[in-house]
Amino acid sequence: MELKMIKLTKQFGNFTAVDHMNLTMTNGVYGLLGVNGAGKTTLMRMICTLLQPTSGKILCNGKDITKMGADYRKLLGYLPQDFGFYPEFTVKDYLLYIAALKGIRPVVAKKRVKELISKVGLSKAANKKMKKLSGGMKRRAGIAQAMLNDPKILILDEPTAGLDPNERIRFRNLISELSEDRLVLLSTHIVSDVEYIANEIWLMKDGRLLHQGTSDELIHSMTENVWKCYANKSDVPTLMKRYKISNIKSEPHGVELRIISKEKPFPDAVMEEANLEDVFLYYFGEKAGADDAVI
Repeated sequence: MELKMIKLTKQFGNFTAVDHMNLTMTNGVYGLLGVNGAGKTTLMRMICTLLQPTSGKILCNGKDITKMGADYRKLLGYLPQDFGFYPEFTVKDYLLYIAALKGIRPVVAKKRVKELISKVGLSKAANKKMKKLSGGMKRRAGIAQAMLNDPKILILDEPTAGLDPNERIRFRNLISELSEDRLVLLSTHIVSDVEYIANEIWLMKDGRLLHQGTSDELIHSMTENVWKCYANKSDVPTLMKRYKISNIKSEPHGVELRIISKEKPFPDAVMEEANLEDVFLYYFGEKAGADDAVI
């Protein structure tokens, strides 16, 4: 399976949400990482044919997806940020209803729904009404509906938004399991959601692709170093205007800072190994203004 975006652009009036993106995806997990408003959702909605590009095109195995019609949509599974459901439906009835909308034969649908309910860990909640589910359980039901047609292309838009750490870990493990023999595109602004499961990570800002590669490749793309040092609390506002600070930890006699900088910020600063969160700050972060620098 191959998806290729060629000079893909989407404008809303004078605002450009996606700006001439050129990308190619094959089977595996791709993490689309960026701050809110980067254009991630717009890009995914174009891949799912919910939005038409202003210019450019998307090819699926060499064919224009706008010309493939239903043949392309049969390959798709999509979990939007806020997916709709009928609150009075049970999990089982909801999935059977979505299966009917997707044109899946009843006999096949019943078997598929039973398999997916088990796979996403909702067997004990199969007859519970959707409105009674926790946020994490609803997202699991959302994953199940996206998988009903056994899609070869799975698009997940902020699937872990609002979930607690345990549910996020469960989701990451589930997505890794579902990614076998299919193409998965996962968008998020939470670094840990893609750090361990994505084969390739795309950094997106203001509708453009800033960088792409594995976690290690992105870390090595930084041209600044990461330093650990200590300072007085009173000095932090000034330091935040001068440096990108990825972490501030209060200590009994001051604060421990994690600073991204080309030069050594303090004589006693110690160089640290960079991680993906440092990469996120390096590409997307800004030095704080005086009003933001509060401890």
